Amino acid sequence: MATRRQRGIPLSSLNPKFLHTNSTSHTWPFSAIAELIDNAYDPDVRAKQFWVDWTRIKGLDCLSFMDNGEGMTRARLYKMLSFGYSDKKAVKDHVPVGIYGNGFKSGSMRLGKDAIVFTKTRDSMSIGLLSQSYLQAVKAQQIMVPILTFRRDGQNLAEDAVSLEAILTHSLFSTEKELFSELRAIGAAGPTGTRIIVWKLRTTLSGETEFDFAADKYDIQIRASGSERSRERRAMSPESDWSLRAYCSILYLKPRMQINIRGERVKTQLISKSLAHIANDSYRPAFLTKRIRITFGFNTKSKEHYGIMMYHKNRLIKAYERVSCQRKAERKGIGVIGVIECNFLQPTHNKQDFDDTEQYRKTMHNLSTKLEDYWNEIRYRRKKDDPRCTIPIEDTAKAPDQVWVQCDSCLKWRRLPDGFDCSRLPEKWFCNMNHDPQFSRSCMLEKVEQEKSSLSSLCNHLKQDLEKLSGQIDRGAGPEREEAERKLSKLRLSLARLLVCFVPALNLEHVDVSSEVIDELLDQVLEEVT
Repeated sequence: MATRRQRGIPLSSLNPKFLHTNSTSHTWPFSAIAELIDNAYDPDVRAKQFWVDWTRIKGLDCLSFMDNGEGMTRARLYKMLSFGYSDKKAVKDHVPVGIYGNGFKSGSMRLGKDAIVFTKTRDSMSIGLLSQSYLQAVKAQQIMVPILTFRRDGQNLAEDAVSLEAILTHSLFSTEKELFSELRAIGAAGPTGTRIIVWKLRTTLSGETEFDFAADKYDIQIRASGSERSRERRAMSPESDWSLRAYCSILYLKPRMQINIRGERVKTQLISKSLAHIANDSYRPAFLTKRIRITFGFNTKSKEHYGIMMYHKNRLIKAYERVSCQRKAERKGIGVIGVIECNFLQPTHNKQDFDDTEQYRKTMHNLSTKLEDYWNEIRYRRKKDDPRCTIPIEDTAKAPDQVWVQCDSCLKWRRLPDGFDCSRLPEKWFCNMNHDPQFSRSCMLEKVEQEKSSLSSLCNHLKQDLEKLSGQIDRGAGPEREEAERKLSKLRLSLARLLVCFVPALNLEHVDVSSEVIDELLDQVLEEVT
């Protein structure tokens, strides 16, 4: 293998075997799927919807993942197929989950040996192949990622011919027509987006895929072994341990994206609001200046599933993590769930645990203390309110203190009236269906207000430009004054066209668009929108 150098110094290279080695950090297959969901959720993509499906292509079981986000340019696709490149940034309060630039590689290669990516932006369509089978077939000494791009202006790269041949030879798709068919499939979700297909899925010792696609036609489950002990263990474990639908329902603390599995929407949970006997507490570590909110409450579905739900940047890291008081023989805290967002801790590489640091250990100790205090307080209040009651509180039937539902249009969460029966909710729910005036707010009204705010900001900016140019005319002389007058006339013409777009009823046919009349119209529009 020839040694590549930069400034005379040998560059490190990456052997294709690393694709498998890197994927072994995911000991649990759902953590690998979560990496692909995170990529669509992050603010640089801003997908509103995400689809996970099982399909068979040319006799092979495949997993497909699709989003309706921004899509990727060729340069961004190349970075995603490379290692360690992550330039994701927060947008307002939306903080990216991905930080290592490794999620797609470790996640896709944990699920199967080969993956192909189809992505569309408004200007281009690109295809990339990350395939262990391809690298083995060509006896590659380094990781190679065939990429080809189709630009809307027709200016495609000549060197893409080699990548096209590699993709047609070593992927599931042997013709350009088949490739374009997959790109068109993205169009069903929106004008832009990304579609990923993974095949040669990992199998068990018996030769079956590790996923069970037959148990539930609307779910993807981890295949259970045939032993009776295994079935008993599954019956006692939280459903999110083996059901992708259940896991995705709690994957994000504040769900912002609609997830669909095998054609049916996942009913996401606002977990901190879905508990009974809710109490809020806080924790301020010595190494932080602000207090961290903790929510405690009882699981309303099963008392056997309890512990701390630990999130990091809105993403679930550890679920039902039992603290020391819940592990003791006295079995304190049965049925109690705690919810905390630990942005001050560092997740491990696979985002399924936290680094075992002093900060982590102190956090777990304090969580145990506070959960035990909550447990003792709830039991004391119950005994005080009903001294004759002998039924432990963990054994009583419970309903959530509050009822929340997510709008299918704006994806925001709305509170429903107390005591509302969730079984009465329609398949799709929108903000204007909320009959409680205290919490009802039409998402269409919010959209109009956002548009008015944007228009107001634009009008204010244009007004400042007009005043600036007018001042230059008043103060200037000679060529400088003439240049300012020319710019002002041009700005008023552009402004007249813009005003007609926003106010179709506006008739400027007999108006001198280069005069101060346009300035007055702008003031009127600005007054109206504010």
